[in-house]
Amino acid sequence: MAKIHPSAIVEDGAVVGADVSIGPFCVVGPEVVLGDGVELVSHVSVAGKTEIGPKTKIYPFASIGHPPQDLKYHGEASRLTIGAGNTIREHVTIHPGTEGGGLLTSIGDRCLIMVGAHIAHDCHVGNEVILVNNATLAGHVTVGDHAILGGLSAVHQWVRIGPHSFLGGLSGLENDLIPYGSAIGDRARLGGLNIVGLKRRAFERESIHKLRAAYRMLFSEEGTLLERVEDVATMFADEPLVMDVVSFIREGGDRRVCMPR
Repeated sequence: MAKIHPSAIVEDGAVVGADVSIGPFCVVGPEVVLGDGVELVSHVSVAGKTEIGPKTKIYPFASIGHPPQDLKYHGEASRLTIGAGNTIREHVTIHPGTEGGGLLTSIGDRCLIMVGAHIAHDCHVGNEVILVNNATLAGHVTVGDHAILGGLSAVHQWVRIGPHSFLGGLSGLENDLIPYGSAIGDRARLGGLNIVGLKRRAFERESIHKLRAAYRMLFSEEGTLLERVEDVATMFADEPLVMDVVSFIREGGDRRVCMPR
C-alpha cells in the first residue's frame, strides 16, 4: 500500500502504484501517474499529464509537470514522462512538451538531476544522464545516454548533446556537442574527447585510440567538415564509436556542430 502523509494532497484521478511514499505537503494532480516505489520526500508538486517511473525519488520543492515557460503554449494537452530509478533533487523544475515539439518531454532511467536544474519543454534526456547543480536545458534539447552537464551550465534551445559527452561547469552551449566530446567555455568550444568518461565506462583501449585518430582527422584544417566526415567514415567503418560521431554529424539538426577553437 502507498504511504501518504495526512498533509499531502492527492487529487482524485491520480494513479498511485504500490509502495509509493508521498511525504508532507506534497501535491499530486489528477492526471499524474506514480509508478511502484516512487518517493516524494516532501513539498513536491507534480501536475499535468505526468508519468513517473518506478523507484524514482524526488526531493523537496521540486516542481514537476507544470505548464512550460513558452509564450506559444496555450494549454494544449502535453505530456511529461520520467523513467525508472531517477534521483531528482531539491528545486528542480521539469516542464511538459508543447505543440511545436511533439507535446512530449521525456527523461530516461537512472538519471541524477541535481539541485536547481531545469529541463524545459520538449527536451528528451536519455539514460544515466547527470545534470549538476543549476544546469539548464532550454526547449527542444536532446541529451544522449551517459552525458554529464556541469554546474551552472546552460544549453541553447534545439541543441543536441551526444551520448557519453561532457559539458564543463559555467559553460554556455550554443551548438551540437558530438558523442564522446568534451566542451567548455562561456560560449562553449569543443576541447577534445571525454577520455575520463570513456575509461570509467571501460571502453576498450583500441577503440579509444581509433576514436582519437578519427577526432584529429575530423577537426583538422584540410578540406570541409563534410569531406572529412566522409574520409573518416571510409577509414573507420568498422569502429562503432567513430561511426556514432559520423552518424551524429551526418544527421544534423537546427544548430551547427560545436568546433574547437
